[in-house]
Amino acid sequence: MSKTRKIITWIVGIVAIIAITLVASSMYFFHVAEVRAPKTFIKSAVIKKNNPTFSYDAKFNKQHKEVWHQTTPGGLKLDAWYVANPIKTNKTVVIAHGFAGNKARMAMYGQMFLNLGYNVLIPDDRAAGQSDGNLIGFGWTDRKDYVRWINQVVEKNPQVEIAMFGVSMGGATTMMTAGEKLPNNVKVFIEDCGYDTVKNEIDFQAKSMYNLPVIPRFPLVDIVSGISKLRAGYTYGEASSVAQLHKNHLPMLFIHGGDDKFVPTAMAYKNYEATQGPKELWIVPGAAHAMSFEKNPVKYAGKVQSFLDRYFQ
Repeated sequence: MSKTRKIITWIVGIVAIIAITLVASSMYFFHVAEVRAPKTFIKSAVIKKNNPTFSYDAKFNKQHKEVWHQTTPGGLKLDAWYVANPIKTNKTVVIAHGFAGNKARMAMYGQMFLNLGYNVLIPDDRAAGQSDGNLIGFGWTDRKDYVRWINQVVEKNPQVEIAMFGVSMGGATTMMTAGEKLPNNVKVFIEDCGYDTVKNEIDFQAKSMYNLPVIPRFPLVDIVSGISKLRAGYTYGEASSVAQLHKNHLPMLFIHGGDDKFVPTAMAYKNYEATQGPKELWIVPGAAHAMSFEKNPVKYAGKVQSFLDRYFQ
């Protein structure tokens, strides 16, 4: 074998090894990101008695819950809890949970809104809790499910006034839903620590969790995004809170922890700038990811109530 041929064979072999490694790594990261399975990097759902949110969580868990359902166009059966406020009202909040979460993990927020005088609907996203599905939607596939949940609320009570609220991935879901065509019953949105685009969040986590440099992060995230397009129907770039907020003209309150190391606080400013309606931004000093409510539940609830009172009678 000539020297030139040996060099070509060596280069082809190296390229093949790199390609195989990238594909294998991409399949692994896709599974971590989107496939329904326990996520060991997400903190425990157990709330201890000394936690400031414990009483909220415990009280909501004692509430009577109606179980609501919807079936997606793809045939997935989705599950939700509806809790009517003890004092009859036409005000309802729809709550979206976070990554690897479920409706039960939003109990503390459910009780907060009951205290504020709202009925509460908390769905399990597809691939979460009691809902069907194996692929996590990162808010993008979920946004249309939430439009259907909102429409279901309106069908049951045409006089209803609706707020939507979400935390982390639920915050992104809220922002993504805000860009859809919605009934006039929807009045406001409140999002807490949602990301600007799925691509930026996945890229950030590849660096934060795995210490990957720009290369191989650059091709790796794009390959995982391509797998997502084939498996889940969307790329990470198109799953954008910012793009959806450009279409939103309703009021929105943005909340973000000032010490968020999971969804960078800088993303809150991008989201805030993107929305086209009345808006308010509250950066909570010292709060880590999705910890703003826990840091000071009374102040948090007061901030939410003050915002809602501007738009609800």
